[in-house]
Amino acid sequence: MSEKAAKPPEGFEIPQDALILLPVRNFVAFPGTVFPLAVRRRSTLAGIERAVRDDLPVGIILQRNPEDDMPDAAGLHGMGCRAEILRYVTGSDAGNHLICQGTGRFHLRELVPEAPFLLGRIEPVDEVPDTRPETEARFLHLRNLAVGLLHMLPEAPEGLAESVAEIDDPGYLADLAAGYTDMSVEERQDLLETVDIAARIEAMTQKLSRRVEVLRITREISEQAREELEGRHREVILREQLAAIRRELGETGRNGGEDLAELSRAIMAAGMSEEAERQALAELGRYEGMAQGSAEAATLRSWLDSIIGLPWRLPEEARIDLAEARQILDSDHYGLEKIKARIIEYLAVRRLAPSGKAPILCFVGPPGVGKTSLGQSIARALHRPFARLSLGGVHDEAEIRGHRRTYVGAMPGMVIQQIRRAGARNCVLMLDEIDKLGRGLGGDPSAALLEVLDPAQNSAFHDNYLGMDFDLSHVVFLCTANTLETIPAPLHDRMEIIALPGYLEEEKLQIAKRYLVPAQLAATGLTAEQVQIEDAALQCVIRAYTREAGVRGLERQIGALLRHAAVIFAGGEARPQTIAASSLVSILGTPRFENEVAMRTSLPGVATGLAWTQVGGDILFIEASRVPGKGRLILTGQLGEVMRESAQAAVTLVKARATDLGIPPELFETSDIHVHVPAGATPKDGPSAGTAIFAALVSLLLDRKLRSDTAMTGEISLRGLVLPVGGIREKVVAAASAGITRVLLPARNRPDFEDIPEMARRQLTFVWLDTVDDVLAEALDPEHDKANSVA
Repeated sequence: MSEKAAKPPEGFEIPQDALILLPVRNFVAFPGTVFPLAVRRRSTLAGIERAVRDDLPVGIILQRNPEDDMPDAAGLHGMGCRAEILRYVTGSDAGNHLICQGTGRFHLRELVPEAPFLLGRIEPVDEVPDTRPETEARFLHLRNLAVGLLHMLPEAPEGLAESVAEIDDPGYLADLAAGYTDMSVEERQDLLETVDIAARIEAMTQKLSRRVEVLRITREISEQAREELEGRHREVILREQLAAIRRELGETGRNGGEDLAELSRAIMAAGMSEEAERQALAELGRYEGMAQGSAEAATLRSWLDSIIGLPWRLPEEARIDLAEARQILDSDHYGLEKIKARIIEYLAVRRLAPSGKAPILCFVGPPGVGKTSLGQSIARALHRPFARLSLGGVHDEAEIRGHRRTYVGAMPGMVIQQIRRAGARNCVLMLDEIDKLGRGLGGDPSAALLEVLDPAQNSAFHDNYLGMDFDLSHVVFLCTANTLETIPAPLHDRMEIIALPGYLEEEKLQIAKRYLVPAQLAATGLTAEQVQIEDAALQCVIRAYTREAGVRGLERQIGALLRHAAVIFAGGEARPQTIAASSLVSILGTPRFENEVAMRTSLPGVATGLAWTQVGGDILFIEASRVPGKGRLILTGQLGEVMRESAQAAVTLVKARATDLGIPPELFETSDIHVHVPAGATPKDGPSAGTAIFAALVSLLLDRKLRSDTAMTGEISLRGLVLPVGGIREKVVAAASAGITRVLLPARNRPDFEDIPEMARRQLTFVWLDTVDDVLAEALDPEHDKANSVA
């Protein structure tokens, strides 16, 4: 007996109708069976020691709650198994061990409260023999099932089937089968409580019949699989034997047998399709017969390594949690509510129809607005690896489809390479900068992408280097672009476009406080307790030191502020630093941008227009001047053909309405009109500056200033109509960021009002234009009119 075992009480007398109880977890004992038990509870050791000393039986009874260390009568089942202790072995801290044999059933009436160990008053359950013919028939059927099952089990002990065939006691056979059959604890307890022999035999017959049927089906499946794999395994074995023979013969001029065997095993274990595996084994046979140092052998070996390294097997799909996805998107991105809502819809469809053909999402917007990070957030929400493929500057079709193996230095295409690096056939693959694909002598890479991004075709994507099909249908493809103008129409048709606009000043401030400042603090090794940047300083950086749709430039300026603070702390300064707006000039230098609206519109002939660029919206100044001449129209500022035509249409419209506007007609014959758009190094084109050019010309010829708080956009016709234009959202955001308070928009662009951010709606006053008369009524400065009337 171990030192930790409790000593059994010497003076307590056990009543005749009582039985020392051994409560067990997740185990049910049956009469006639031999089973081991481990005793670890100190409260039970005393009773076991008493039973061993006095050679008393014990009661094995299942407790209802496995976590209960001190079960009471309610915590025990009502029926248990009486057992004799055949052997008792004391152990170390792991507990003592018993080997017991069940002898009969008992009912537990109550527990003896004064006992020093778990002791229960019991009522033995006597088994009533059942000699009915139908019971005898069921018994014989059960015995045949048990014998047949033992013959089907390869791990069954030798001679056990013969022993079972000699059993002639129906109750003993039923209990024996229940004790050694794989069942749940609840099912075992139900069988223990089934006293009627016929009912017990019937229950075990059903369970053994099901077990025999499962084993029969499993054996048939194994036979089929063995027949299918027999040819492949035979080939592998023969190759290993051939390699061993070559080693014995000393044939070292060929590739090593161990290496070939390892490659063969790797091909078999890669999980390839049947066609791919057959082709790989055929190429392995060619590689076996090649000279070890030949160039062709090196090329073929690289090909074998490439196909073995591909993730052919499809990982188990993780369940998409929409609440978790929303939390990820909100924690990674500020604003973009409509974009997030569309992504949640996309994920919801993926959850309900994981095998469906999901659309290819293409995020379009200026640089720095979070297109790539949105893809990373989607990958986190899907619990899949993320891979990024940069398409900027790719001008060869082979970069997508791969090079043929006949070329020196051939390799798989970029799509296959990124999937291999991701290590999963269902990764999230972002095709970055898809609008910057080129086209050269090697073909059109955008044409190769048509198959990649078509859900109806990419299940059998053919890579030239692999020389076989690879399934891309489980890859989640995402695309990014700055503009849609350069994306070919067939490729554009395969994608769902999601536009990401530029950020407003308030949005940039929140992004800087929530994401950029903490990221730069971590990058510079500082903490929020050491350095703080005031909101006024961040606003000043946004207005005076950056002019962009995204936040990359803002992040760089914040990094410069914190690096300046890092120099101070590295020099031994221990006081916390607060960066205010007044200290920006000494750190970042003179402000790089200023509000030019008021200065440029202080003279007649200057109008503020709104333009759309590849990096978002921008304000555009239209300057008109009149000099003595012969009625020529001079256009400068790198204007495109469409914009030059808009200027000519505006001049014609002004001439047609000169009398109504109060402009002397002779001015057009004795003067040259010069229209210039500053930032002359930047090419400009498009019809949307028509209203601004018209307003600038009228302002010049009437010598009346235009309102400095107003910007406008819209195409004009020779009838004086204001026609709709594109990019309203980006243009309005640019106007709000530049300090404009009124915008004049074509009335036919009213449906675009819903896309304008709420923050910009509150900041701006919107005026809708139908004709050029509305332009003059809203754009000319009313204060100037009052001054002229007083004079």
